[in-house]
Amino acid sequence: MKPALFISDLHLCAERPAINGIFFEFLAREAPRAGALYILGDLFEYWSGDDDLDDPVHAAVADGLRQLTASGVPVGVVPGNRDFLLGAQFERVTGAKVLGDSALLDLFGTATLIMHGDTLCTDDVKYQSYRATVRKPWLQKLYFALPRSARQRIVGGIRNHSQQSTAAKRPEIMDVNAEAVAQALRSHGYPRLIHGHTHRPACHRHQVDGHACERWVLDAWYEGGDFLTVGPDGIERRRVAA
Repeated sequence: MKPALFISDLHLCAERPAINGIFFEFLAREAPRAGALYILGDLFEYWSGDDDLDDPVHAAVADGLRQLTASGVPVGVVPGNRDFLLGAQFERVTGAKVLGDSALLDLFGTATLIMHGDTLCTDDVKYQSYRATVRKPWLQKLYFALPRSARQRIVGGIRNHSQQSTAAKRPEIMDVNAEAVAQALRSHGYPRLIHGHTHRPACHRHQVDGHACERWVLDAWYEGGDFLTVGPDGIERRRVAA
């Protein structure tokens, strides 16, 4: 049986051509042999709306995903904090399915919860407040009524502020909260968990209410392409070299 592949935090954009190239290599070499591909947030560095598909890098990525889904490999995308505005046009163009904040999969008989991971970082109170605000439907309606140029300026300003804010925060604040992890595992029946966002690749073992659970964290694509392959024999961390 073909394995499922998991990636996150690629932050693809024109300013990172080497990483873009690694992603296209991944699409050509690794992804076609998969049973499914799951992208767990922040595929793009920014996304001001689906009209960003006009951007040359975004268009090339969308075309690569379209070729993959057309070949019979399903693609699921969990929106991240950088690209949470992915919508219906992105789905139509790529053939991918935009999922919710989380999804529970059955992978070869093992229940597996997937998410971006930002909702687990509850110690970062300011970020969680911002996250709740920008996802309000009425605010998004006002936002999408603006011209694309205005939306891109807003996204650019938020992006710059986020970078400055992140640099000033203590590292532990930006990692997951243990109780938030336990609650996520508890509320979904104690599954295996795979997420990104923190850029701290590892496999963690959790004991929650007497249940042993694994938590796999994906790496960001800064120096190469990190991905997990999940098959009937378990999980393997692999890398597309730079």
